[in-house]
Amino acid sequence: MQIFFSVGEPSGDLHGANLIRELRAEHPDWQFVGYGGPKMAEAGCHLHSDLTQLAVMWVAQVIANYGKFLGLLAAADRYFRDHRPDAVVLIDYPGFNWHIARKAKAHGIPVIYYGTPQLWAWASWRVSKMRRFVDHVLCKLPFEEKWFRQRGCAATFVGHPYFDELEAQRPDESLLRSLEAGDAPLVTILPGSRTQEVKSNLPEFLKTVRLIRQRVPHVRFAVAAFKEKQRELAQKIIDESDTEVELFVGRTPELIQAARCCLACSGSVSLELLFHTKPTAILYQISRLGYVVQRVFRKVRYITLVNLLTAKAPFAEHRAGHYDKNEPCDRHVLMPEYLTCGDRTAELADHVVEWLTSEEEFDKNRQGLADLKAHIGHGGASSRAAEYISQLLDESEENPGEIVSAA
Repeated sequence: MQIFFSVGEPSGDLHGANLIRELRAEHPDWQFVGYGGPKMAEAGCHLHSDLTQLAVMWVAQVIANYGKFLGLLAAADRYFRDHRPDAVVLIDYPGFNWHIARKAKAHGIPVIYYGTPQLWAWASWRVSKMRRFVDHVLCKLPFEEKWFRQRGCAATFVGHPYFDELEAQRPDESLLRSLEAGDAPLVTILPGSRTQEVKSNLPEFLKTVRLIRQRVPHVRFAVAAFKEKQRELAQKIIDESDTEVELFVGRTPELIQAARCCLACSGSVSLELLFHTKPTAILYQISRLGYVVQRVFRKVRYITLVNLLTAKAPFAEHRAGHYDKNEPCDRHVLMPEYLTCGDRTAELADHVVEWLTSEEEFDKNRQGLADLKAHIGHGGASSRAAEYISQLLDESEENPGEIVSAA
């Protein structure tokens, strides 16, 4: 058996690697090829290209890399024609992966989407592509299975694969002790995994730091850079802001665990913060044009998964605007969030100051996070997805030429 992967995000690379390890444990003779990143290569995937190097955002960046994407798509099409893998597994990265799915279906190859794009939040009309080009939808979030099934997709909830990685993490105990030493509490800043996110969010976070220090002088701040190539950019932004913070690269787990509370860019890191029950204020800084565009297409009130998971009816609660701490409908929110093109640093500072100075508010937030973690913050998604895929391919082997559907 051979499975072709198409994975374009750093987080997807991690989930793909864990899935491959689970599949290899059960089927050591199976082959894994395609597009992914370094973690998938370590797990045993023969990469045709490191697609995570093209993890881009917004239209201008896609256009700039358009030729590269066309070349990768053409290469995949030739591979499907000449080698006919037994299945294609897609993880996130919908812009490119829709085209991969279309090519695979044209060659009669079953397509599995593991870690689906959040169509329910931004682009619900694209579910027609899911129906046409994807045979099996493996969902990360509890409410997704029902949403996709109501729209004619063969969907199965397997859990969020990020929790598998979090359960397996082994922090550097020496660094952890060093970060936890001293009397001053630590606030960790997580500006994002993409370079564009760092450029947009880190200056705002540093402004927030200065506001917090005016009210709580005795506090430490540390910035977590996702990868080494972002160190120089982050340090330049820090130097230009003349703000006293420490900078670490590749130390996100330790920085989160050692922190009293955090400031973070919206993304899957919110699940890691949930896992460690860290009170966190969320920022996603975008351009004015981006702000207008998202207002048109966004279908849910919240951009943070943790807040969606605490909403009783995440899709019914859509209202114009954003989270507002004074709105009764937002009282369940555990991670105050700000998707903005303006200055929300005062609000961010207010939340952090409250967690630094009020044990009652701090404990209340942590208890809410602990309750949610107990409900959904458990591992096993990788093994459940591997079991599903194994059963699918075993059945297809017994019935050659037939695409098995779970609908």
